[in-house]
Amino acid sequence: MRRFLRKWLPDHQIIHGNRWLRPFENSLLHPRLWHLNRHSAAGAVAAGLFCGLIPGPFQMIGAAILALIFRFNLPLALFTTLYTNPFTIVPLYLVAYQIGRVATGEGAGFVEPPEFALGAPLASLEAMLNWMLGLGKPLGVGLILLALGLAAIGYVATHLAWRYHLVCAWRRRRFRS
Repeated sequence: MRRFLRKWLPDHQIIHGNRWLRPFENSLLHPRLWHLNRHSAAGAVAAGLFCGLIPGPFQMIGAAILALIFRFNLPLALFTTLYTNPFTIVPLYLVAYQIGRVATGEGAGFVEPPEFALGAPLASLEAMLNWMLGLGKPLGVGLILLALGLAAIGYVATHLAWRYHLVCAWRRRRFRS
């Protein structure tokens, strides 16, 4: 498993030799951020899945901060945030809204967004803003619950996959000898 992931992750020595990263040597170049084992990989996947639901370009920043604090594998945490993209973000937010609606007991269902009128762009933007603010509490609670659920599932799944891979490798090694 480690060999497979090392093909896609940058080498620690190359990163350590980068002169632009030299001022961050004590924090960003810490060896545990680049070491790959079952625990660092599972934590990185959990951090990436949790931060992947953060809106906008702050996903990778959040994953990097969590990786720096908890000393998870930094490249894997950053890579894992990429599960959200323009194709998956809308369904994920709809699921988060439904989870939040059930958790808070608010809202009768999903309210359709207002139509954008080219003749009155300011009125359309104001209607869109009011619509988004109406989603507020259920969406916020749902995003947190969904992020926690995805992080927990990712953590456990990574541990189980790593363990399964180790058991298979042990069995192959035992049958070869």
